[in-house]
Amino acid sequence: MPASLIHLVRHGEVFNPDAVLYGRIPGFGLSELGKRMAKAAADSKLGHPLTALYVSPLQRAQESAAPWSRNFGLDIKTDERIIEPWNKFEGTDDFGVKALRRPAVWPWLINPVKPSWGEPYVAIAARMLAAITDAWNAAEGGEIALVSHQLPIWTVHRELAGERLFHDPRKRRCSLSSITTLQRDESAKHGFVEVDYQDPAAALQASAIDQGAV
Repeated sequence: MPASLIHLVRHGEVFNPDAVLYGRIPGFGLSELGKRMAKAAADSKLGHPLTALYVSPLQRAQESAAPWSRNFGLDIKTDERIIEPWNKFEGTDDFGVKALRRPAVWPWLINPVKPSWGEPYVAIAARMLAAITDAWNAAEGGEIALVSHQLPIWTVHRELAGERLFHDPRKRRCSLSSITTLQRDESAKHGFVEVDYQDPAAALQASAIDQGAV
């Protein structure tokens, strides 16, 4: 029996004192606040019949998945397809508006719709939806959690909503340790619809310093 619900979980706050765009760079784990956020997210689903846990290979996602693993007695299944998108600005703090001060990187900014500085939005949507579909097909009933990152989750949201994938990053509704929930709908374009959004770590957001990569 396939899964009844699929929860897309964003990781908690990252320890990032230099405020760099960490992207896929190894070694960026959760802050102490981030660990509390991750626990709040996992605890919010206590009593739900979770049967599988898929996680991005990056450290912050693996650490965010730990309380889910403990709470539900599930092994962490690493899935490379739900990783953070690659980005040419990784390791720097001059992304966004700051990049306009560096003529050398202007060619990276030539096409924000794609975007030209990183993994294309259409590629992000395709790999995420493939992972979601495979997880749903492999489930033995119950609910599934996929611990991923802000941009991949938000891209899925926009794709399922039929919205253009290019967007203003400042307007994403995907807080740290938030949970975006999908349900199977054979009549929908990609076979899934979004049915819920929860922000179980909302009370901790005011203390957050690092809001995530991109």
